[in-house]
Amino acid sequence: MSSKILRIADRSDGDDFELTHALQSFQCVHAANLTQAHQVLQRENIGCILVVVNSPAESLAETLEALQAMDSTIAVAFYCAAFETPEVVRLIQAGAADCFDRNSSVVKIRKTLMGLFAAKTAIELRAHGKDPKAEPWRANLIGQSLPIQGVADTIRLVGPRRCTVLISGETGTGKEMAARGIHGASPRARRAMVAINCSALPEHLLEAELFGHTKGAFTGAANLRIGRFEQANQSTIFLDEIGDMPLELQAKLLRVLQDREIQRLGSSETVKIDVRVIAASNVDLAERVQQGRFRADLFYRLNVVPLHMPTLRQRTSDIPMLVEHFIVKICNLERLPLKRVAPEALERLCRQPWPGNIRQLENSIEMAVAVSGARELLCSRDFGLAVPADRWVPLTVFSDYAPDIPEEKIHFDTAVTQFQLTLLNNALKQASGNKTRAAADLGLNRTTLIMKLRALNAVQAE
Repeated sequence: MSSKILRIADRSDGDDFELTHALQSFQCVHAANLTQAHQVLQRENIGCILVVVNSPAESLAETLEALQAMDSTIAVAFYCAAFETPEVVRLIQAGAADCFDRNSSVVKIRKTLMGLFAAKTAIELRAHGKDPKAEPWRANLIGQSLPIQGVADTIRLVGPRRCTVLISGETGTGKEMAARGIHGASPRARRAMVAINCSALPEHLLEAELFGHTKGAFTGAANLRIGRFEQANQSTIFLDEIGDMPLELQAKLLRVLQDREIQRLGSSETVKIDVRVIAASNVDLAERVQQGRFRADLFYRLNVVPLHMPTLRQRTSDIPMLVEHFIVKICNLERLPLKRVAPEALERLCRQPWPGNIRQLENSIEMAVAVSGARELLCSRDFGLAVPADRWVPLTVFSDYAPDIPEEKIHFDTAVTQFQLTLLNNALKQASGNKTRAAADLGLNRTTLIMKLRALNAVQAE
């Protein structure tokens, strides 16, 4: 599906802060004019187009018409810091999706652009004979990267089937979200999915939890209990951490999968069930089969359709969208005004290794929202991001920059500003004016370097 924005502007460093921050949630392809835009549209799958101008002009309507002629299925939005109402009305009437100015918030820009992506996706689905309204399950899978699109494609294929699915992946990669996506894409979605963690209960309790028990079946069984498999009749059961299931219980599960019937503990009566099974494991089940810790016949019965969830390290382009999703989710739960992430903090979040994957990212965002208090902007320190070891440099490197303190004293903030400007300008000089290369030499992204230069020059000019 389309996951890129075509950004048309004659200068790449002319964006206001709000727009720059909003666009960090998306993958952008740049063009300086309509000729380059046409070339991009021919080779890239574009989700929407954003035209950035320094001042409104009569020719914007002509630009819109030209872009619509290139591909009428792609929505076109405009950004101008000083848009006036008549020009906005003219563009909207001509078919522009929206017009932003310096007063447009980051949240509004992002939500609008994401809506345009959704509209383009709906058009693509209809072109392939699919009803976009039939995919509400896609809301469980946040992101537009190729790995997550591959997961969505598999779910789209196997969702309507009855086949068993085995989901693999590291802890925190969203295996349960994928299971809920499969259930939501199936005809069984009208009934609730039943989930159980196979590593959370001891063996005797897990068996009773799965299959139920009669009154007096064991000490403490005071009443008849319906098991999870019966609860999932005509629906889906999700067996998480299946690799931790005891071997004796694996044999009973295999019989259930083969015969589609269960026996409650303490009863000889068999109960027929119609249930779809989705299992998940964060360990290599094939390796456990070799070790004798997992039954080979059960593994083959479960592994009808394998689905592997990518790590967050394999889909770093989705991190800005995930951050936005979790901020909205957490702020809504806590009934707080929406917060936003500083560009430098978002850049740092995208560079983190995230061994705990999406779950760790969500926990980090929840911490940031909590410790930021009433402050709207979330900074690196709110996420507990330490300075990486490779970002420290010996103080001797800066010995030539450090001035002696004169008798008349110096102003600390002024000295720091001059130091930063010197460092940035020297990096640009060393990179022959190439801002992308200078930013890389300093461990920054290009946008951050540009914003720092603007801010420092403004301070020095005061």
